[in-house]
Amino acid sequence: MTNNKSFKQRVRARMEKTGERYSTARQALLPTQASGRRQEWVSEPEHSDDVIVARTGRSWDDWCDLIESWPGHVDGHPAIAAWVEAEHGQDGWWSQAVTGGYERIVGIRLPNQMPDGTFTANKSRTVGVAADVLRSLLLDDEDRQDILGGEGSELRSKPSAKAIRVAVGPGVAHIALNPKGDERTQITVGHRGLPSPDAVAEWKFYWDEWLTALDTET
Repeated sequence: MTNNKSFKQRVRARMEKTGERYSTARQALLPTQASGRRQEWVSEPEHSDDVIVARTGRSWDDWCDLIESWPGHVDGHPAIAAWVEAEHGQDGWWSQAVTGGYERIVGIRLPNQMPDGTFTANKSRTVGVAADVLRSLLLDDEDRQDILGGEGSELRSKPSAKAIRVAVGPGVAHIALNPKGDERTQITVGHRGLPSPDAVAEWKFYWDEWLTALDTET
């Protein structure tokens, strides 16, 4: 994380000195690699090079070159994703994946960071509690406080919503319950709106402990 921050500071300093755009300044500061990659990656994309080639027909290096050859890439995430979808035949999901991966590689976005600059902490586990029991506990204010270990929270979704949204800490947790039979449930938590990578680490630990406790106490 420190290396990413330091690199971005060097890019910003070059921009101020030369008047270059971000991508141009970044390009000048990244050495050509002899390891097979044409450029050093500031951080790893979510999907491997093999996966992105299989799914989109291009490698990450090829996508980065293609995106940066398009003048509109300076307009940000929504513009890039729309261009990838419209001009290069990728569906909505993979256009977002390509754009997010590009932003990680060039240092525009950090791991777990969303297009709006906030971060998301994700955790998933199958526990030995029935989905209807968990839903009932999470929808009731008093029960939810108990099940969350006393953590203050506020329900942000309708009782009938597929994913239960709960404001907790500095963001909103989206909790999906997928019944697995035999009184077991796969719980997937996406805690969105977190302010920093440190908050991601803190809340990943919290949700991991919560899921472990649910499975242990039942």
